[in-house]
Amino acid sequence: MRRLELVVTPADQGERLDRFVAARGAITRGLARRTLDAGGVFLDGRRCKVAGRTLHPGQKVTVNLEEGGRGAAPPRPLERSRLLYADADLVAVDKPSGVPAQPTLTTDRGTLPELVGALLGAPVTIVHRLDRETSGVTVLARSKRAAAALAEAFRTGAPHKTYLALAARPPAPAEGRIDRPLGKDPSRPGLRRVDPAGDAAATRYRTLRASPLAALVEARPETGRTHQIRVHLAALGAPLLGDPRYGGPRRVGEVAIPRVMLHAARLELAHPVTGAALVFEAPPPDDFRAAVAALVPPPAQG
Repeated sequence: MRRLELVVTPADQGERLDRFVAARGAITRGLARRTLDAGGVFLDGRRCKVAGRTLHPGQKVTVNLEEGGRGAAPPRPLERSRLLYADADLVAVDKPSGVPAQPTLTTDRGTLPELVGALLGAPVTIVHRLDRETSGVTVLARSKRAAAALAEAFRTGAPHKTYLALAARPPAPAEGRIDRPLGKDPSRPGLRRVDPAGDAAATRYRTLRASPLAALVEARPETGRTHQIRVHLAALGAPLLGDPRYGGPRRVGEVAIPRVMLHAARLELAHPVTGAALVFEAPPPDDFRAAVAALVPPPAQG
């Protein structure tokens, strides 16, 4: 990866971000726009995809370019068994935990589009993002028409998403609908909080089973806000295990929690071109199942 570290000077006051990156980075404006779209541009340490964002003196712009040699070791390939569906317009995969959906501030290697593109031998476009630590079903577009249709579908909340979450304690009440707007947390960059002035966000949930140590919860978000399930369940006093940023512990007794315990188990949506109903499912991975078995075992039979 080639990285550019740029500082906005007084002469750059009011300049558009895409033009600034192209001019100061000595790259084409087309490459600047593609890098913005891919999530490779960070403004004062926070990802920014708004090409027309106006700049002010003193701001710092970091640009991660795929061109110019990446240098890092190749990422581990995605196993073909994780391919759930593929046609000319759409691909569905079971994303492993730890795989980012888009470039980070430190690297552009090993993103889900890169791994899926390598598996299929053709580029794909991310349209539905899961957090890096979240595992499970996600879809990517293989054509421009599918990308546009899928982006609109997720924007309007048309797909039905079902997640499994392992919480530190049962939410109260045990079943219901959380309707709490979410906004950026100004005191913690990159995180979200319940904010009456934020974006509308709603999640339906039900407790599948619980123990004194944890609770297995099914969550069905009606909107697609960043960290939505994590923030909503934490707001009910049930933060996800392995999620210390929202109050969830990394250890319960002798059980170490390896990551944020959230898994995208099922996704229902209309095909972006044909309109056919599609349903994709992915079983929880080993780390999730092991934590559930240790902390929320099913009731004894007999």
